[in-house]
Amino acid sequence: MGLFGRFFRLIPVMMVLFFAFFVPPLWSQAETEQSRSDDPAQYIGLTLTDLFQRFGVPGSVYASRGLEEWQDDVVFVYDQGDFYIYKDRVWQLELKDVMGIKAGDSRSVVSLVLGSKAESFGNSIFYSLDAGAWPMMLRCDFDKDDNVQVIFIYRTDL
Repeated sequence: MGLFGRFFRLIPVMMVLFFAFFVPPLWSQAETEQSRSDDPAQYIGLTLTDLFQRFGVPGSVYASRGLEEWQDDVVFVYDQGDFYIYKDRVWQLELKDVMGIKAGDSRSVVSLVLGSKAESFGNSIFYSLDAGAWPMMLRCDFDKDDNVQVIFIYRTDL
């Protein structure tokens, strides 16, 4: 067997070594410890004291009127998003991006990211979150062009 024959017999071994040591592994998109610590759903349930300790004084504050008086909220605006307060706790977040979805994305992108658990109703897509002490939902609302206008994470028991 000549030099070329030996070389070609080594190709499979060289490929295995190359992929084992030089190609980074492809990690699944499953939740990791780091992604959990960056999960904005963890902000749901924070007290006002917790909110101020974590983020400081809000950049601004506004009132959000609901259809009924009991649906009125005080909203604290931070760089991370808008924090809706019920009594003395955060019950809802308004975000620009979360879970790989951002404002401006198309409905098809949202459906692809959220998968089969997502349910579409009218101008919104709903996705049940299995995180936290309360039942929570992610909701993406779409504009007339079917692009994400706003993203909410909220408690469904309030």
